[in-house]
Amino acid sequence: MKHSSLIGDRSFYRRVLAVMTPILIQNVITNFVSLLDNLMVGQVGTEQMSGVAIVNQLLFVYNLCLFGGMAGPGIFTAQFFGRGDRDGIRHTVRAKLLVGLGSWIVFSLAFLFGGRELIGLFLHEGGEALDLQQTLESGLGYLHVMMLQMPVFMLQQIYASTLRETGETLLPMKAGILAVFVNLVFNYILIFGKLGAPAMGVTGAAVATLISRLVELGVILGFTLRHRERVPYLQGALRSLRVPGALLRQIAVTGAPLLLNELLWSAGMTALNQSYSLRGLEVVSAMNISSTASNLFFCAFFSMGSTVSIMIGQLLGAGELERAVDEDRKLIAFAVALCTAVGVLMFFVAPLLPELYNTTDAVKALAVRLLWVSAAMMPVHGYTNACYFTLRCGGKTLITFLFDSAFVWVINMPVAFVLSRLTSVPILPMVIIVSALDLIKCAVGFFLVRSRKWVNNLVAG
Repeated sequence: MKHSSLIGDRSFYRRVLAVMTPILIQNVITNFVSLLDNLMVGQVGTEQMSGVAIVNQLLFVYNLCLFGGMAGPGIFTAQFFGRGDRDGIRHTVRAKLLVGLGSWIVFSLAFLFGGRELIGLFLHEGGEALDLQQTLESGLGYLHVMMLQMPVFMLQQIYASTLRETGETLLPMKAGILAVFVNLVFNYILIFGKLGAPAMGVTGAAVATLISRLVELGVILGFTLRHRERVPYLQGALRSLRVPGALLRQIAVTGAPLLLNELLWSAGMTALNQSYSLRGLEVVSAMNISSTASNLFFCAFFSMGSTVSIMIGQLLGAGELERAVDEDRKLIAFAVALCTAVGVLMFFVAPLLPELYNTTDAVKALAVRLLWVSAAMMPVHGYTNACYFTLRCGGKTLITFLFDSAFVWVINMPVAFVLSRLTSVPILPMVIIVSALDLIKCAVGFFLVRSRKWVNNLVAG
């Protein structure tokens, strides 16, 4: 491979930035406001912050299940759009709704009847004198309100993902930006009881999230109704649930590994955090601070993943296979360069962020060290994430399943399980060891992408 093949011309980077920038801006603003939300909850107390963090871990599994379930139909959406097939796009929207309804029902039942037990898995005594019962009650109150936003979020994801896959990235960005500011304002009002409202604590944070989700969905639906000519493929998309049997089977075969992958990967991440929580409730608090702050910087590789999926998916759908291979190579190189720069910035900013929280010095010190570990892993995340989306947009979803979630459960999770339960290794070395295992994933990703098994036009006909 020539070094020059990793670098594109100006027009290439203009196209990359045109796709990536709106997604990046939305992700940065969303995660920055999430950080502010987290800071506000953190002002209520360490136990309340920990309860919210645990519930958000559980909701994370639901959210990722939706992303994974809609990613299968989404592969076909991007390629149908590349071919100009409006009816094909409508069918993929219906397939997303079927997946979303199923996910919502399953998780709602799990949270309704097993919420207390699920939260309890993360509650363990540590070196700090923290109240486990107060953490449990705070988490339950937050969970019961957050369940109301689950169907709203599901509908919003159906429309927003379809718009992005068809190149309409600005609207989801604008709706997302408005929603996070609505969330921020209502968090301030409802958590602390401002402007005559009652001080609701963590329950107020959940109500604010529900309001913001409704606003975001309303903006997107309003746009699709007012600008029918811009999104003709969405008109009448949900008038029925009919999807041609052949396409549904093709989506199921392609999408089932993606759904299973996101479900198992997010469950694996949650299981990893549960293993870490055995070192004490203060670890839950420090991990919450670290992950919330890290997510702000992780926007770099998240947005690059979406960019790879959109740009390469459309090229594959249009039958430009060699151009897809060439541009994918350049996109992966750009992702690594971007994430390296962001990782350096993250390393220097890390000591400042935990100081903003109302928690113990031990929790703050651990959070800084965890952020340094995340900063060091940024280039690795950039590379593996770009490889994952490359494989996915070509329909090789079984391979992505093995590459992503199977890796977590077969490699990361057993190591964390053994270290947390059978040794006395402190939390920081444990996290470093488990994170460093992703270097193996880099090597696997390199060979999978180079094999070109992902170079497929799924909608040729």
